[in-house]
Amino acid sequence: MELAVYNIDGNKTAKTVDLNDSIFGIEPNDHAIYLDVKQYLANQRQGTHATKQRNEVKGSTRKLRRQKGTGAARIGDIKSPILRGGGRAFGKKPRDYSFKLNKKVKRLARKSALAYKVKDNSILVLEDFTFEEPKTKKYLEILEKFNMLDKKSLLVIPAADRNIFLASRNIPKARVTLASDISTYEILNAQHLVFVESSIKEVENTLLK
Repeated sequence: MELAVYNIDGNKTAKTVDLNDSIFGIEPNDHAIYLDVKQYLANQRQGTHATKQRNEVKGSTRKLRRQKGTGAARIGDIKSPILRGGGRAFGKKPRDYSFKLNKKVKRLARKSALAYKVKDNSILVLEDFTFEEPKTKKYLEILEKFNMLDKKSLLVIPAADRNIFLASRNIPKARVTLASDISTYEILNAQHLVFVESSIKEVENTLLK
């Protein structure tokens, strides 16, 4: 599949790029996408939540009333989970939510997400560019020319560019990522996927390993 290449002024150039059908033209696998996104979100969790069980709550272990003869339900000490201020039954404890996912599944998920973006005509290719200085205003001008100011966008660049990263950092709905680090979640979360021309080869090299 061929896509036109635009410059940062919003004008179409005479150049085009060929998207590899074995990446951008596959039949998307929804289950692979689900697993990869689930793993990505699980890895974001700190897992530092904690509650106190009855053996950790401060209080006396004296039995509050005798077992029988009161007409009321039997009860233990003041730290019982059924009492206010008592311990939590089956409460949360710190844990690691991350889990393993095979590389082939992750690769298939990213291919599937890219294929969905192609079907939705949500991919834009820009000529290679850089900024002489990290100016947010310059990045906003690019977004404005392609009507992406109020929409989530993900710019994929081939290598780390400090000025581009800093220029986009203060824009809430704009993200920049490296071609080698692109994730299924980021692809699907963006309304517009913007590739710098040379980053397409980097993505293809990453996903065709």
